Amino acid sequence: MLDWLAQHPAWWVGIVGLLGLVVGSFLNVVILRLPRMLEAQWQRDCRELLAEGEPPGEQPPSFSLAYPPSHCPACDARIRPWHNVPVLSYLFLRGRCADCGAPISPRYPVVEAATGAASVAVALYFAPGLAAGAALVFTWALIALTGIDIDHQLLPDDITLPLLWAGLLFNLVSGAVPLADAVAGAAAGYLLLWSVYWLFKLLTGKEGMGYGDFKLLAAIGAWLGWQALPLVILVSSLVGAVVGVAGMLLLGRGRDVPIPFGPYLAAAGWIALIWGDAIGAWWFGMLQP
Repeated sequence: MLDWLAQHPAWWVGIVGLLGLVVGSFLNVVILRLPRMLEAQWQRDCRELLAEGEPPGEQPPSFSLAYPPSHCPACDARIRPWHNVPVLSYLFLRGRCADCGAPISPRYPVVEAATGAASVAVALYFAPGLAAGAALVFTWALIALTGIDIDHQLLPDDITLPLLWAGLLFNLVSGAVPLADAVAGAAAGYLLLWSVYWLFKLLTGKEGMGYGDFKLLAAIGAWLGWQALPLVILVSSLVGAVVGVAGMLLLGRGRDVPIPFGPYLAAAGWIALIWGDAIGAWWFGMLQP
C-alpha cells in the first residue's frame, strides 16, 4: 500500500489532506474539553484531599472526549453526523446551528482547515512511511497545544509529556535523529527555558512563562534534536515579540497582559520540522564568503 501511494503522490496527498480535516474536527473536541476535564479532575482531587475520611458526596456527571456527544451550547441539540462534516457543514449551515440558529464559532472550521493544510504540507515533504506518520502526530499535537494555550494559557502534561517520549521512541526506532542528539535536545530544551524563567524571576520578581513551555521545547528537542533549538528559539521569540508589540500598538494592551508563548514555540517547531534543513542551508550559505 505504501509503495502504491509513493507511486501515486496525488492520492497520497489527497488522503492525508482528508485525514487531516477529520483529525482537525477531533482536535476541536480536545481543545474544548481537555482543559475542562483537567479542571474537573483537579477539583475532585482537592475534594478528596480536604474531605479525607468523610463519606463521598454526590459525584458530578462524567465528562470526557467522547461523552456527552457533541451538541449546540445554546439549545443543547445534538449535532447530527451530516452537520459535522469538517469545514463543509459550517459553510452549508452558514455558521449557524441547524436547530436554533445560534452562531457557531468560526474557530471550528479554522482549526479543521489549518489541520488539513498542515497535514498536506507534511505529505508533500515526507514520503509514505513511518516518518510521515510520526510527523503527522507531531503536527496534530502542536495544533492541539496551540489552541489550548490560546484559550487557557495552559500546555497540559497530558499532551507535552507523551509527545516528548514519543519523539525519543521514534528516533530510537527510526534513527531519523541520532538518539544522543534527541536526548540532548530534550534536556537542552527544558533547561534553556527553565534558566530563562529563573533569571527573569530573579531580576523582576515575576514569572515570565510557565513550566509547560519548558516541556514543549523539550518535546520539540526530542523530535528534532538539539541542532534545531536555535532556530526554534529565534523564530518563536521574533514572532512573539512582533505579536506582542502589535498588540500594544493596535489593541492598546498593557505590558502586564500575559501572552501565551506556546503557540509561537509550536509554530517554530513545525517550521523546523518541514523547512529546518532548507533554512539552515540558506543561513550557512549566507555566512560563507
